[in-house]
Amino acid sequence: MSRRFEELDWQPSPIGEISLRRRFDPAVKVDVYEIKLDDEFLMSSLFTVAEIELARLGLAALTGADREPLDVVVGGLGLGYTAQAVLDDPRVGSLIVVDKLGAVIGWHRRGLLPFARLLTEDPRCRLVEGDFFALAGSDEPGFDPDRPGRRFDAVLLDIDHSPSQVLHPSHAAFYRSAGLRQLTGQLRPGGVFALWSNDPPDDAVLATLDEVFATARAHVVTFANPIQGRQSANTVYVATTT
Repeated sequence: MSRRFEELDWQPSPIGEISLRRRFDPAVKVDVYEIKLDDEFLMSSLFTVAEIELARLGLAALTGADREPLDVVVGGLGLGYTAQAVLDDPRVGSLIVVDKLGAVIGWHRRGLLPFARLLTEDPRCRLVEGDFFALAGSDEPGFDPDRPGRRFDAVLLDIDHSPSQVLHPSHAAFYRSAGLRQLTGQLRPGGVFALWSNDPPDDAVLATLDEVFATARAHVVTFANPIQGRQSANTVYVATTT
């Protein structure tokens, strides 16, 4: 049995103090990895179903063999579950994972997280330290620092709790029509934008997506919550340019 509790790392960051913790949970009898920002929990390895579904649902909206290999961007590295689910899709030829926090990228490169080696040793995957929201609004360089103006088949985002519960006020503009329109400039024709949210489906979010994209749909993803002894739910929005 591992230690009951261990803080694997703690560092200051531009948005607060960020820490990685591992604890043994006797209820489910597994090691649980948790990321905290100041006193707020950002992610837990107990709840990864919706993060995985973000990748699955987003990539499922891309059809046609003529699209392969797929080039994908993930905004927010976290514990790595969305990124790993992207790489599990055999159609994916390249993945760029953008995270503002160098500490989080460092945890993966140091092998502190369960999927670390699967990401860092996969030649299709690159971890890029940068501000996703600033890059999303920039035609050049865009998400790929080595290929300015490069376009992608899918952009999958899991950074904020929801469009109305952002981690930093500067993120809010991205979720408005103007911000999303800038993002579409980095998608190929028929490209997909998918977004994770901790909130139930929001008609206002769907309305904004409908203004910018050809199609938009909210998927409710349910999963077991062993802490509360009931089912919980997140939302994954999937929007396509055509």
